[in-house]
Amino acid sequence: FIISTTLAQETIKLPFETAKNILWEGGEKQFHSEEWDTKVVTNVSIPTLTLYKPESHLNNGTSVIIAPGGGLYALSIESEGNEVAKWLNRKGITALVLKYRLVPTGSDGVAELSELSQNNPAKISEQVGKVIPYSISDGLEAIKYVRLNAKALEVDPNKIGFMGFSAGGAVTMGVAYNYAEMNRPDFLVPVYAWTDAMPVKTPKKDSPPMIVICASDDPLGLAPGSVELYNSWYKAKLNVALHMYSKGGHGFGMRKKNLPSDSWIGRFYEWSVAEELTIPKQ
Repeated sequence: FIISTTLAQETIKLPFETAKNILWEGGEKQFHSEEWDTKVVTNVSIPTLTLYKPESHLNNGTSVIIAPGGGLYALSIESEGNEVAKWLNRKGITALVLKYRLVPTGSDGVAELSELSQNNPAKISEQVGKVIPYSISDGLEAIKYVRLNAKALEVDPNKIGFMGFSAGGAVTMGVAYNYAEMNRPDFLVPVYAWTDAMPVKTPKKDSPPMIVICASDDPLGLAPGSVELYNSWYKAKLNVALHMYSKGGHGFGMRKKNLPSDSWIGRFYEWSVAEELTIPKQ
């Protein structure tokens, strides 16, 4: 499974079924997107996990799989991936950043997404619709991998969370609606989830606890979908929390905006402790 190790970060290649009717060419790309002013990964055709381990004296056995956002055309790999992982490590949580399969793109997937959103939004929906079942499958494989390898990873097989941002939030909810016993997440953290790409459904009866995070002023209009997600869990008498910030916009992730939304990850951590999903080391 392990294909490379750099600076104590292991990259784990996940098993996957070959996608029908989707062709990737030219390999995965990683670059600084001027448009989004952050490092991105595009054209992902082989799903991987990058492992971030906490210091052993802090390790509390909880793990979180992180699915960055980017419209399924890119992954905002720093502020919605690696930086989240490092923050969680400081709290003793093992983090695994998931690169799930994306819409095939050329040299700049972000530019392609921007151009289509102005000139041909229907094509985005069509392409996303084709690839998202594979992205969700990658998410389910990630949970299964962590559960099967819990001992080697030094994590509790019953404390595996799944956190996703925007398009990664759509993957999170796809995981929530499609798990079986071996790949069931133990808690869910959809952050400004893209509910157009994964519409809200009736949750399963044994759905895990969930904390929903979003901002009312999200320019993509994602606040109502997050409220709907909360309500779907609440009506089913499932364990659920909602943090809806008045300001924060879209894509705040770990970017500092000097707003209350900056501390969302601290609120997540407090929730995980209150729910006994995380037991801090004394």
